[in-house]
Amino acid sequence: MVGDALALGDTREVLLFLATAGVVVPLFQRLKVSPVIGFLGAGVLLGPHGLGGLSDQPWLDVFQLQNTQRIAQIAEFGVVFLLFMIGLELSYERLARLRRLVFGLGAGQVALSTLVLGEIAGLTFGLPPGAALVVGGALALSSTAVVIPVLAERRRLATTAGRAAFAVLLFQDLMVAPLLFAVSMAGERGGGTGADMLYAVLPAMAALALLVAGGRLLLRPLFHQVALARSTEFFMAACLFVVVGTGVASAMGGLSMALGAFIAGLLLGETEYRREIEVTLEPFKGLLLGLFFVSIGVELDLTQIAHAPGLVIGVALGLILLKALILFGLARVAGLPAPAAGETALLLGPGGEFAFVMLTAAMAEHLVPADVGATLILAVTLSMAAIPLLALLGARRPAPAPGALDPELAAAPGDEDRKGRVILVGYGRVGRLVGDMLARHKLRFIAVDGDARLVARERPQARNLYWGDATKPEFLRACGLEEASALVVTIDRPRQAELVVGLARKARPDLTIIARARDAHHATQLYALGATDAIPETIEASLQLSEAVLVDIGVPMGLVIASIHEKRDEYRKLLQPDGPELKRRAIRLSTRVKDMHRRRDPKDPPQEPG
Repeated sequence: MVGDALALGDTREVLLFLATAGVVVPLFQRLKVSPVIGFLGAGVLLGPHGLGGLSDQPWLDVFQLQNTQRIAQIAEFGVVFLLFMIGLELSYERLARLRRLVFGLGAGQVALSTLVLGEIAGLTFGLPPGAALVVGGALALSSTAVVIPVLAERRRLATTAGRAAFAVLLFQDLMVAPLLFAVSMAGERGGGTGADMLYAVLPAMAALALLVAGGRLLLRPLFHQVALARSTEFFMAACLFVVVGTGVASAMGGLSMALGAFIAGLLLGETEYRREIEVTLEPFKGLLLGLFFVSIGVELDLTQIAHAPGLVIGVALGLILLKALILFGLARVAGLPAPAAGETALLLGPGGEFAFVMLTAAMAEHLVPADVGATLILAVTLSMAAIPLLALLGARRPAPAPGALDPELAAAPGDEDRKGRVILVGYGRVGRLVGDMLARHKLRFIAVDGDARLVARERPQARNLYWGDATKPEFLRACGLEEASALVVTIDRPRQAELVVGLARKARPDLTIIARARDAHHATQLYALGATDAIPETIEASLQLSEAVLVDIGVPMGLVIASIHEKRDEYRKLLQPDGPELKRRAIRLSTRVKDMHRRRDPKDPPQEPG
C-alpha cells in the first residue's frame, strides 16, 4: 500500500508537470513572452510555498508539487541535455578560436567577481575569510540553463554578446569542480594541503582524459552500428545512453554532469550523425529544461521575501549590479563594443544554478549559517527569474553586423551560416554529381543521406555530408530549411521523394525545389506537390542522347542546344498540371503524403541514395 501511494504521488506530480508544459508553452508563445518566465511562475504556484502554503483548503494540495527533492534531481538533467546540445553545435576548431574569451574574459570574470563579492559577503554577514571566498565563488557563477535558452529563443546566440556570454559560461562550468573542492577544503573537516588538492583534482583530470579518448574511439562506431540497424528506437536509446552515461561518468570523476555531456556533444558534433542526434534529443531537452525552471520556482519562498524584503531584494539587485559592472569593464578591456559588453553584463549579472549546489555544500560543511545560506539562495533565485527581462533590456540596441566582428568571435554555438545554402537530399551517384557542380561554382551546400554505409564511405571527402531521415520535418529544419536557397531531391524512391517535396513546400512556400523523377508520371506528381522543377530520368536521358547524335552528325552546336532547351520546355509544360486539375492533384497528393508520413515504417531505410 505504501508503494502504491508513493507511485500515485509520483504519477500526480508527473501529470502536473505535463499539464503545466501543455498550458505554459502555447500560452506564452502566443503572448510572445519567454516560456522560461511561465515555468518559473508555475513552479512558484505549484510549490510548497504556493497554492498549498497560502491556503488551508485541502483540495489545493492536489495542485501542489510536494516531492521537490526528487524533482530537483530529475531537473538537473535539463542542464545536462542543454550542454550536450551546445557541444553538438561546436567543434574543436571553433572552441580553440574562443580560447582568449574563455580563458581571458571568463577567467577574469570568475576571479574578480569572487574576490569582490566575497569581500562584500564577509562584511555584510560577518563571515570568516574562507567562508566569504566560498560565497563569492558561488555568487560569481551565472546561469547556463537560463541564459543560453533565452539567447537561442531570441536568436541572439550568433551576436557578439551571445558569443561572449557563451565563452564566459563555458569557463564557469569548467570551474565548478575546483570550486566545489574549495568548499570541502575550507570546511570544518578540510584544511588540506596542496598535495591533498592535487590528489582531489587528479581523478577529475583523469576522468576528463578518459571521456575524450574513449569518446573519440567509441562514439562514431557505436552510432554507425545503430544506424545500420535502421531502428528509430535503438537510435534514441543510444543517444540517451551517451548523454546520461557521459554525465554520470563525469560526476564520478568529480566533474559536473553537464561538463561530461558537453564533451560528448563536442565529440559527436564532428560526426555525420550530429543532425539526427539533435532532432532525436530536442524534445527531451525541452521537457527537462522546463522541469528545471519549474524546480527553481518551487524553491522560491514568497513568505521569506515578505519577512525580509529589503535584505533579499537588496542582495539580488546588488548581485546583478556588481557582477554586471565587473563584466562590463572586463568586456570592454577584451575589445567588445559597448552595446555588446552591456548586453553580456546584463545576461551574466544574475546568479546561476551551480550557486545552489555550492551554497548547499557550504551549509553542510558549516561554513555558512543556515539563515545566511537560505537568504543567498533566495536572492540568487530572484536574480535568475529576472534574466528574461534583462535580456529584453540588453537587446534593445541592434547588434553589430557579423562582418564587423572580431575574427575570434566568429566561433559561436549554432553559428553556421545557413542563409543561402543549398540542401541536397541523397548523395548517391546523382547527388554526388550535383554536389560537385555546386562546389565548382562555389555554392555552399549540405548533403544528407539515409544509407549509413554510403555516408561512412563518403564522409572523409565530404565534411558537409550527414546521416539522417530527410522525410522528418524536424530533420529538414535542423539542416537549415528555413534559411536555405534551394532544396535538391535526388533520392531514388518515388514515395519518399514525394514526401520530402511535400513537407518542404509546406514549410517554405517560397523555396526553390528541384527533384529527380523516375518518369513523366512521377514528375507530374512532384509538380503537383509543389516542386519548382522535376527532372524525369527517362526524358532527360533521351534529350542528352539526341544532343549527342545531332552534334556528331554535324548539326551546329548552337542550334542543337537551342532545340534541346525548346524541347525541354515543351515537356515541362506538358508535365505541369494547371487550373482545376492542379488543385485536384495537389489536394489528392497532399493527403497521400500525410498518410505516408503517418504510416511510415521506422524500420524502412529513411531514403535511398540518389
